[in-house]
Amino acid sequence: MDYRSLGRTGMHVSPLCLGAMMFGAWGEPDHDTSIGIIHRALDAGINFIDTADVYSQGESEVIVGKALAGGRRDDVILATKFHGPMDVPMGAPGGDPNRRGNSRRWIVAEVEASLRRLQTDWIDLYQVHRPEHDTDVEETLAALTDLQRAGKIRAFGSSTFPAWQVVEAQWVSERRALGRFVSEQPPYSMLVRGIEADLLPVAQQYGLGVIPWSPLAGGWLTGRYRKGQDAPQSSRAQRMPARYDLSNPDNQRKLEAADALAVLAEEAGLSLVHLAIAFVLAHPAVTAPIIGPRTMEQLETQLGAADVTLSADVLDRIDAIVPPGVTLSRTDAGYVPPALSDPFLRRRRVA
Repeated sequence: MDYRSLGRTGMHVSPLCLGAMMFGAWGEPDHDTSIGIIHRALDAGINFIDTADVYSQGESEVIVGKALAGGRRDDVILATKFHGPMDVPMGAPGGDPNRRGNSRRWIVAEVEASLRRLQTDWIDLYQVHRPEHDTDVEETLAALTDLQRAGKIRAFGSSTFPAWQVVEAQWVSERRALGRFVSEQPPYSMLVRGIEADLLPVAQQYGLGVIPWSPLAGGWLTGRYRKGQDAPQSSRAQRMPARYDLSNPDNQRKLEAADALAVLAEEAGLSLVHLAIAFVLAHPAVTAPIIGPRTMEQLETQLGAADVTLSADVLDRIDAIVPPGVTLSRTDAGYVPPALSDPFLRRRRVA
């Protein structure tokens, strides 16, 4: 694989990042099976793994730690995240409000827990999983800067921050002489293109690495959603039925677009999975999209996408199906950025 610079950190990562959300009770509960998937990804050249404390309440980090034990840790750029509650299941209400969030109190406690679960002395990229309006960003940046100076983390970034908050954090870092976010992890796919309007230009302006999550749009771009066919059953659809309910007009628009994109992929001689991931990789601001396989078969179908280059004609036909800067459903975006003019958006094209 051709390795890419992670922003301006000097660290170089594979063009695909292995996401570990599906390892553990949320996806694949068997640890040995998940470890086998991680080892296969490493053997294929992936050197970038992303997880989070909240994934299966720490179980994902435990699995990643097991997989990297025995000498593989030094070869991996390891990323994890904090913010979500750790005393209730992911997405469940309730819990202690002080066992979550972006405060110094929680960051200092939770980084130690992640280090123990991951069986490592340092985290290469420690990310704020979501913004938090009742915690001053200076509080968060100061705590992360102290952890960086202590050697517990090498760099830090954000996840699903709107562009204005990314810019605000950069300004606070400069004014207060603090470390800065070096990366952002946003939602991005052929169906969720809102970040083309503002976040991606901001990332290029500030030299941020961009690590998009859900390039397959939560399964809509796997080829399983086609017009005239019954909607596939999945654990994801059971957990979040509103995002897959075809009586919802937003989801009907996604189905129409997913079917048209599947036809385009067939005409281009590609799988829809490869088309979807290659599309995200084609944007010059993107460092490495996150692939999140639950099975070995899913991993194998995604690995080859890093070798696919899309022609200008194919990119134009994608734009005709889902225009630049458009997100078809508000529920699929971590935020909905303001739309900007088409000429500005079309700067996404590689020169």
